[in-house]
Amino acid sequence: MGESSQQTEPANVDVSALSVGILGGTGDQGRGLAYRFLRAGHQVNIGSREASRASEVAAEIPVTERGSISGMDNESCARISGVVIVAVPWGGHEELLGSLSSVLAGKIVVDCVNPLGFDKQGAYGLLVPEGSAAQQAARLLPDSTVTAAFHHVSAVLLLDENSESIDTDVLVLGDDRAATDIVQALAERIDGVRGVYGGRLRNAGQVEAFTANLISMNRRYKAHAGVRITDI
Repeated sequence: MGESSQQTEPANVDVSALSVGILGGTGDQGRGLAYRFLRAGHQVNIGSREASRASEVAAEIPVTERGSISGMDNESCARISGVVIVAVPWGGHEELLGSLSSVLAGKIVVDCVNPLGFDKQGAYGLLVPEGSAAQQAARLLPDSTVTAAFHHVSAVLLLDENSESIDTDVLVLGDDRAATDIVQALAERIDGVRGVYGGRLRNAGQVEAFTANLISMNRRYKAHAGVRITDI
């Protein structure tokens, strides 16, 4: 069956016991994802260059009745977490992942980094030699299973304690279908979110760059727009 045929959704993928590590978890996107996975009952590990900063941010995230959260340095976060989300600034992406290649071996790595530039005209996508941040991650982490997801979820909404549900789809890309099934299921641990298979990793570039379009929409309409895919 070809890629163009209708895909079946992952069945009976239980990710409720997965611990979630977030490299660069002290930024807005990382903190927002940490909060949502904490609300969903996961053990969440926030990583940062400085363990003390990660611990401070972890302590600032609202406590829930279900999950637990800890802050630590990026290497420790990568080492102890079941699934690792990369949420570092683009400028530090290559250096960090290159330094963690052996630690991340054998793990599912979810890259949500958007290589963007900004000027007086707004946001725009940057050219990446490998094609995308996710493909760069795959080059740097040959012994990991790299996927791409969470590019278009508003950090403002993720961090908003009054937003019970996030009205968006999360496009999940990757070359290993078992891994993309797991990441889709993980995305759906966030109330309101649907995980949608978005193709192979080679298609991550346009997904990352589309974030620039969303930023432009949000500025024009004073919104926190996301993405919904119809007819599936």
